[in-house]
Formats: sequence, C-alpha cells, structure tokens
Amino acid sequence: MIPLKDINRTRTFPAVTLLLIAVNAGMFVYQLSLGSGPVLTGFFYRFGLVPGAMFSFGYWQEVGLLPGLAPLLTSMFLHAGWMHFLGNMLYLWVFGDNVEEWLGSVRFLLFYLVCGLLAALLQIAVHPGSRIPMIGASGAISGVLAAYLVLFPGARILTFVPILFFFYLVRLPALIFLGLWFLLQFFNGALSLASGDLSMGGTAWWAHIGGFVAGLVLILKHRKSRRRRAVYY
Repeated sequence: MIPLKDINRTRTFPAVTLLLIAVNAGMFVYQLSLGSGPVLTGFFYRFGLVPGAMFSFGYWQEVGLLPGLAPLLTSMFLHAGWMHFLGNMLYLWVFGDNVEEWLGSVRFLLFYLVCGLLAALLQIAVHPGSRIPMIGASGAISGVLAAYLVLFPGARILTFVPILFFFYLVRLPALIFLGLWFLLQFFNGALSLASGDLSMGGTAWWAHIGGFVAGLVLILKHRKSRRRRAVYY
C-alpha cells in the first residue's frame, strides 16, 4: 500500500516538514555526486551509524566523543537509493504536516529528532555487533506515523493498492492504514530475530518499531500534558 495523500487539511504552513524534506533531498543529491564506488562507501561508514563501532574503544579513541556521537544524527539524513529516499519523503510529506500543526514547528522538530535517536538506539541494542552502516529517516518518520495514528485515527488516507495486475485507489482510515503498517514492521522484526538475520533485506525493522513506539509514548504524554494545561487554565 502506498499513501498518496491524507484527507486532512491543515491551516498552517508546514515549514519544518518541508525543511526536513529539503535537507534530506540536499544530502541525497550530494550522495549522488559521490558516485557508487569507495568514496560513497566511506561516506556511509563515516556518517552512517555503525552499531559495532559504538561498542569499540578504538572507535572512540580515533574519532573523539562528539564526532563519534554525530552519526546518531547524521544517519537520519542519508539514504541508500532512490526508492529508499522517495518512499521516506512521501510518508513524511503525507503525515508530517498535520502532526507539525498539532505540536507546533519547534516541538515537531524536537519530536522528530528524538524519535529518530530512540529508533537508532533500539536497533543498536538488538544488533550491537553489526558492522553495516545504518542510514535513513525511517525511524524518525515512524514516530511521526505513530503521532498521526493517535491524533487523527479517523482521517482518510488516499491509498494506492496494487493487487496482482490490477491497481486500486481506496480511502482507508489512518487507524487501518497505519495499524497494518506497524503490524508489517513488527512481523518482519520478529521474523528477523527468529531467523538470526536482524537486517533482512537491508531494512532495519527494529529501528522502525523503536521509532513508532517512541512516537506513541511521546505523543500520548504530550497530549495528556496539554489536556492538563487546558483544564488548569
């Protein structure tokens, strides 16, 4: 299923959502300029998140504390290819603007980054010995999807559904679309644990799960706090 748009209008300009898309696009264009050889590979190992390096004393000695922690942030803005990049940006565009409007731009940016960070930490915890760079905005965007699910469960998502040789456009409630999306991530994550291949198909499933759960907890906490302030005032 591919989301095309949500039937859920906003009244404010989604500045941060567009900024995040622009930064991701700029980084992807830069990646393309590096070609597909050892230069690009070295770039991914330097700015992508390599779980095994985080547990290597030599890594911290070589790069230092701040440069060593930087991949926790920089890895969120790198992508492995066109489909990875376009898929992530489509989801961010469809679901990000409404969440940004509800949270406010500054809070939305912080929410996005924290979800991405917690997503990466779960992937590291599940697969600490991996020497493959983890890249992509999927963990952070998963948090945005969780927030959208909580805030707008009944919003309709115009969805492209290919079935065999036929293609359909259907409007699905966010609860169904995003619920199915999370079940797919969880199923693949569980399957990766059972098979011992924790990054099946090159996808960090547990980063998706971690980002979604982080977004769920954060948005529920913020919504509860917001309701309390409203009652107080």
